[in-house]
Formats: sequence, C-alpha cells, structure tokens
Amino acid sequence: MQTIYQTTFTRVGDYARESLADHMLITFREGAPEDIEAYCFIHRHGDMQGELRAGETLTLANAVFPITAVGEVATSNLRELGHITIRFDGAARAEYPGTIHVAGPTPTDIPVGSVLAILS
Repeated sequence: MQTIYQTTFTRVGDYARESLADHMLITFREGAPEDIEAYCFIHRHGDMQGELRAGETLTLANAVFPITAVGEVATSNLRELGHITIRFDGAARAEYPGTIHVAGPTPTDIPVGSVLAILS
C-alpha cells in the first residue's frame, strides 16, 4: 500500500472529543485559529502524495476504516489546511464538500500521539 498522507496528533482541543459522540472527528494542522482549535484534533501537517478517493483506507490510532465517500474539497482542505471532517457513517456520498466518510465504529478516544494515515 502507498501512503497518500500521514500525520500525528499533537493536541486535542477542549471540545474536540465531543464530536466523537456525533460520529465525527474534525482535524486541523498546528497553528489553527484559537476559536477553531478548541473543536479540533490538532496535528503536525504532513505532505499529500496524491488525491483522496473512495476505496482507499484510513488508519486512525491503529484502527482501519475503508473510505466510502470524499467531498469535492476534502483533498485541497487537507493539503492546504490540514483540515477535514471524518464521518463514521459509511455514507456513499459526501454530505459536505470537506468531509470524508468511512465505514466502521466511531473511536471512543483519539489520544495525543495517535497517527492518522490514508493509504491507497
């Protein structure tokens, strides 16, 4: 498998874990505006080695999730801002342009130091 993107979470915003109860996770690179950072899992920004596509695999904190849908601006948002919303609902169509949908159970926690990778 080829790594399209890989990063490590360095901080968790004060309200970020609350999104897991709604079956989603919001990421942003280090240096996010303070009002946004509070709701995000913050990570070291990595380099993109391709485009995000349905059918690829997302790994998160040692769990594996098939990607079922990718919004039209998710690749550019991740590449430029380190920002995506991951929905754990297995949807076949992206709900919003910056969203990635994956199949599988929502994690109960994503600790600092966890790795997110997208593999083709």
